[in-house]
Amino acid sequence: MTGKRKANEAGSSNGLRGDVLSVLGVLKVATADQIQRLASPHLTFRHTLKETAAKRKEARTASHRGAVNDLRRHGLAVDGGRTRASEEVRLLTAAGLAAAAIDLDREPEEMGGMPKSAGRSGASHPMTVNETVIALIRPKPDLDLVVGEPAEAVAAARAAVDAPDGIGTLTSYATEVALPVKGTWKNPAIGSARADVVVTAPDDGVPLLFIEADNCTEEATLIAAKFDKYTRFFKRKEKDTDGIEKPMWRTRWSAPAWEGYERVHPPVLLVFHQGGKRSIKSQMAKVADLTRPHWKGAWQRSESFHSYDGCIPIVATTLELLREHGPAGPAFWRFGRDHREPLLDAIGNPRRDAVLARRRQAAREEQRLRDEREAAAREARRPVCADCGNKFTDERWAAVDVRDWDRPRESHPHLCEDCQDRAIAARKQAEADEHERQEQERLRKQVEEEAAPQKAGGWRSRFRA
Repeated sequence: MTGKRKANEAGSSNGLRGDVLSVLGVLKVATADQIQRLASPHLTFRHTLKETAAKRKEARTASHRGAVNDLRRHGLAVDGGRTRASEEVRLLTAAGLAAAAIDLDREPEEMGGMPKSAGRSGASHPMTVNETVIALIRPKPDLDLVVGEPAEAVAAARAAVDAPDGIGTLTSYATEVALPVKGTWKNPAIGSARADVVVTAPDDGVPLLFIEADNCTEEATLIAAKFDKYTRFFKRKEKDTDGIEKPMWRTRWSAPAWEGYERVHPPVLLVFHQGGKRSIKSQMAKVADLTRPHWKGAWQRSESFHSYDGCIPIVATTLELLREHGPAGPAFWRFGRDHREPLLDAIGNPRRDAVLARRRQAAREEQRLRDEREAAAREARRPVCADCGNKFTDERWAAVDVRDWDRPRESHPHLCEDCQDRAIAARKQAEADEHERQEQERLRKQVEEEAAPQKAGGWRSRFRA
């Protein structure tokens, strides 16, 4: 016990240290508050009787702060400065990233890079990225772990559990992911894009989603320029391990094997947060206008939907809307549309899906009618038993089908199976009766033949006398 306390003076458990490694392995830099909300959301609903919000936060984050301090003593984590709200941030060392890769079951090149200016200048951009991830996941507390807390806290925890689900889990996310336009995944060439977040949550309808966060501090032209890099990356092709050339992104991430994910590029979500002086509304509008060549589809008049072949579905929202509504709420604006909608609708093509669904339904209906017509025609050809008048079963019909030359011939092809059985039984009985009659006739003749000499001998004896 003494040795354990010496190695982990803050007293953290293996589970707590593993949680911190996993969160920092994904987010790269985070506060204890963000680590706690992702790893142990039930703690958000504890310590509610503390006098101030600061004391409540200190109490609910104490365990994870201790775990971070123990990781720091082992050389796996370091201090990363403070946010603009004076919260301490922590990040992993190279050894910490390697340990996190093991916990996350990822290859080192899948871990992504460190965010720009991590731990400097208030880490405002990484904080927005982290809050975006939390708002998308919407971690749900374990109600069993808030038993005994005040009624208001339990009710709040239950409301969080009952709220619409988020998208994926922590392991569905990766940050600071290089998207090489040239070079390799590990060594991308200059000019490559770097996604703030990549989401892979196919079970939640999001096979692949790229996310860019903006605090309204960057010029709209710089944000729009990223999409030139995205386009070059999406168009780049490489031979996969099976020797088949395919889009490079498919060699790393899975996506449905349907035409929509070949002709249309994966979607990109822009999350704006009011951190700078630029207005979110004007920033969105400028980026939408500047990126029009990348997202504008072609209207299919005859089909009443837009075709987005070769386009990038670009969707925008604000961090505030995302926090309020979550991915299932009307928080997302697809560039080119005039209304907000849930994320899955925004990154998809509902009109096209509706048209295709109607086509599939019409095809199914046509096939049903075709099947009915074929069944009726076949039923009209079904043979009828010449004896009882019942229709042949499918098995009987197949048995008497003269086209199957390998099948033994049926003795009564004009009769159903039951009537054939009776006919065969009657024939066998008739044969048995005839055999019995012939045997009786043979015996009768035999008796007569044996009796004939005796009759003849008796007549001669009377004649001699």
